[in-house]
Amino acid sequence: MKKSPCLLALAAALASPAYVSAHEPNLEDTVVALPEFTFTAVAPKARHLNETVNLDLKVNPVKSSQEVLRLVPGLFIAQHAGGGKAEQLFLRGFDLDHGTDINIAVDGMPVNMVSHAHGQGYADLHFLMPEVIEEVDFDKGPYNMAKGDLANAGYVEFKTKDRMPTGAAIEIGTHNYQRYRATASFIDRKRQSLYATASFLTDDGFFDAGQNFKRFNGMVKYTGWTDDAKYSLIASHFNSSWNASGQIPQRAVDNGLISWWGSLDPSEGGSTSRTSLQAIHHLHVDDGRGTLNTTLYASYYTFNLFSNFTFFLHDPVNGDEINQHERRWMGGANTEYTHLLKVRDNEWKISGGAGFRYDQVKDLWLYHTVDRNKIGTYSLGDVGESSLWAYAGAEMNFGKWSVNPGVRVDWFKMDYIDKTAEEFTNPHASQATVSPKLNVTFDATDHFQLILKAGKGFHSNDARVVVIEKDKPTLPSTWSADFGFKWKPSKKLTFAAMGWWMHSNQEMVYVGDEAVVEPGGRSRRLGLDLGVRYEFLKDFYFQCDYTYSHARSIDDPKGENYIPLAPVNTLVAGLTWTHKGFVANVKARWLGNRPANEDYSLTADGYCIVDLTGAYTWKKFTFGVAIDNLFNTRWKEAQFETETLIPGDTEPVTDICFTPGTPFSLRGYVAVTF
Repeated sequence: MKKSPCLLALAAALASPAYVSAHEPNLEDTVVALPEFTFTAVAPKARHLNETVNLDLKVNPVKSSQEVLRLVPGLFIAQHAGGGKAEQLFLRGFDLDHGTDINIAVDGMPVNMVSHAHGQGYADLHFLMPEVIEEVDFDKGPYNMAKGDLANAGYVEFKTKDRMPTGAAIEIGTHNYQRYRATASFIDRKRQSLYATASFLTDDGFFDAGQNFKRFNGMVKYTGWTDDAKYSLIASHFNSSWNASGQIPQRAVDNGLISWWGSLDPSEGGSTSRTSLQAIHHLHVDDGRGTLNTTLYASYYTFNLFSNFTFFLHDPVNGDEINQHERRWMGGANTEYTHLLKVRDNEWKISGGAGFRYDQVKDLWLYHTVDRNKIGTYSLGDVGESSLWAYAGAEMNFGKWSVNPGVRVDWFKMDYIDKTAEEFTNPHASQATVSPKLNVTFDATDHFQLILKAGKGFHSNDARVVVIEKDKPTLPSTWSADFGFKWKPSKKLTFAAMGWWMHSNQEMVYVGDEAVVEPGGRSRRLGLDLGVRYEFLKDFYFQCDYTYSHARSIDDPKGENYIPLAPVNTLVAGLTWTHKGFVANVKARWLGNRPANEDYSLTADGYCIVDLTGAYTWKKFTFGVAIDNLFNTRWKEAQFETETLIPGDTEPVTDICFTPGTPFSLRGYVAVTF
């Protein structure tokens, strides 16, 4: 790849002078403090980089909670449908589509949608306002017994704030970007809090055809405390609508049919909404030695998406535009009990939990459309999907050793009613799976810790797959292992390295864009994660994360066994400066070239982008600026190998279709608290 200005930014950061200053040296759950920013890592020792995500959250303004996922080391996102569709995700050698192998939750409520109209595990985080996020907990791999379905590459869980001050904010940017936010704190007492917050966003986007993106978010949260308990009630609503320029063939740009920012079907786009209710209860029992945590949730969700991936390949007269749609009721609960024990002067923790989830999906359709008008039906049906689970484990400490075995049992039942069938049928499928887990840490010294993880995970398949293909697995499994270390050679410098391996069993994938079942074989992935955190001067904090992944299909011949779009090399590096109310951050992210198809005859081009943010707080006012793509690099955010037929073609062509990435964009904002 041609040398980019972002490499100069990385080099400058790496050449910064070293300085050792105060920082907690041990490897237990720590409090890391930078001037004016303090956060607490709440995760067990084996989840070794959680604290850095929460620091980034405090110093980096983002447009949506979906962008917060970029703070997870090695996780990349790509938007390719006008801003309103859930982003495509990449992590640990996985093209995760919109969430097939990563488990995402907010305050215990699942974000992923199983048996979704567009794709399995579809995770749209746009319903969560970034300002309400208090903490981000994550781990890579299937090692947390409390995380079940889809948690193969890892999981991400968000915790919302219990209190927010009354205030307002205005954000204005290029491409007619506008965002308005207001918060009202109605109760803010020692044992009670109640606030409501809402925001409205509009954005024309940078494409030739305006995306007319509009999004509303609203949330109300009440929290109460007693001597031995805490309880919260949360209500939220979100809706958005947008137009999209879609994925365009490279040759359409090369031959001048459209510009880099052009579209072959400007009627793409859609709308979506989500309304949720949550109840959360934390109870301390047995003189504080035991904790019972319970979460209940219910959600109503709508999705309506218009796309055109192949243009005139299947219908040369009307075109190939499709409409994916669903209405979903989702409800569930999870409860977990944890008890602390003293065993020979060591503290042990025994945990167990259970839960359920039910999804009722109505009017799950794939229509053939022209300018958003229906002209044909590819599929139409209803899904009912139930899951039950239970898990138990212990964290046993033996001096410098911490051993955390666990086991999880999951059971799924899926029903699908095909409304296009001539006769009424209500077929179903069910399966159970057992997933053992093990996390081990060894504190060799106060500054050096070894980490070993191993376990089994799984990924539920779409109900339309397992009901139709009776001989195919409902819950294909993965086996994975990690081994690495965390090292603090000084009080302000931390290194982390983790080598990992994962084997995935055969699975069947339902392709929502075509209403077909696509077989997938076994795969093997291995890689290396490296991280550095360094507060090298009083007001400066440097971070850098590099990942390497090697992903291959096992059953295909060598040279034809690449996994399309699987990331190979990624690097994210950033420098944060804080001083007397000032905050500034420069961050570069690099995604290397990767295969776009199985034989690597097509390449998904890599990119390197630099973003810059800055803010100043004076009394109750905060003034800020955010620059996306500082050097105005031309890049492809999403890329796919696709067979298409476009005006001027005499026969179908298979090449790269892409969505261009954000050009130089500037946003300024003002926030005030009362």
